[in-house]
Amino acid sequence: MRDIDVSEIISIVSDMCIDANLRLSDETVKCISAAKESEDAPLAVEILNQLEDNMKIANEDRIPICQDTGMAVFFVELGQEVHITGGSLTDAINEGVRRGYTDGYLRKSVVGDPLIRENTKDNTPAIIHYDIVPGDKLKLTITPKGFGSENMSRLVMLKPADGVEGVKREVIEAAKNAGPNACPPFVLGVGIGGDFELVAKLAKKALTREPGSHNPLPHIADLEKELLESINSLGIGPAGLGGKTTALAVNIETYATHIAGLPIAINMCCHVDRHKSVVI
Repeated sequence: MRDIDVSEIISIVSDMCIDANLRLSDETVKCISAAKESEDAPLAVEILNQLEDNMKIANEDRIPICQDTGMAVFFVELGQEVHITGGSLTDAINEGVRRGYTDGYLRKSVVGDPLIRENTKDNTPAIIHYDIVPGDKLKLTITPKGFGSENMSRLVMLKPADGVEGVKREVIEAAKNAGPNACPPFVLGVGIGGDFELVAKLAKKALTREPGSHNPLPHIADLEKELLESINSLGIGPAGLGGKTTALAVNIETYATHIAGLPIAINMCCHVDRHKSVVI
């Protein structure tokens, strides 16, 4: 059994909140650069140049890439041989979020009650998904999720007879409906399978994968590539002003499902697909 004290977790989570909001992954930066090289439309190239300038300024001046610094969503893989000491793991993550969003001068966007809508003033509580895994490590993955793109997401309970064509239809329709509202070029996290609540979690988790990576299942990887090509042929383009780069990636995660169902969720994300992982 390995002990991990909550003080270490709080400090790491605080840093993760700040880092994820100030700097995109190298893979995302390369993806945007590659998209610019393939663009023909002058306005699309100009917008992609502006996105690169924005990322550079955010990194150099230590300011957020986007003013919407999101709701903190965590995927936690807790090794079954890990013992959390000094307090609760959930409390530690929320305290880290509180410190990170306060010390990093990040926008606090969370309201404590969805109807009363009073701001909690520290961006807590976070949304935390737990998985118990073998081993003595604790892996934390954060994806701060802004709601301009989140609001364009959708979940559909398809029938099995809808098949892969139904899946394609829903993903492409989600991209069409999102249009400029999801701040394209966007990343689509797609969940297929499971049940009503799991499919949404799959879609969210898909956004923590790097753009350019592919699902290990060959038929799903092929579907990712086909959907990306189809979405980029829509002509929505960067900022919705036309071009070949409507999406940077389509990431799909799947799970077993019931014989009578085919759940699908599409979690939209703008080009600021923020995520960061730390293993303790």
